[in-house]
Amino acid sequence: MGAMVSMATLRNNLADTINEVENNKDYLLVLRRGGPVSALVNLDFFEDLLALTNKKYLNSIKKAREEVKKGDIFSHEDVFGDL
Repeated sequence: MGAMVSMATLRNNLADTINEVENNKDYLLVLRRGGPVSALVNLDFFEDLLALTNKKYLNSIKKAREEVKKGDIFSHEDVFGDL
């Protein structure tokens, strides 16, 4: 399990906890009576999660993996030429 913070600690230290997530963590699990009930997540991490739920995005990943298996890829030189 990731880092955790109790509801009481979160309530008493909200600004510091948000800063911790923003600068050092992807997420913190919020605990109530010792069990996780919610999560405080970094905005970049949240956006990544949203992207993963997008079917178009997931299909593009699937297509790219199929292309790699078939060997339908470009070399560094194909893409960038001689640098």
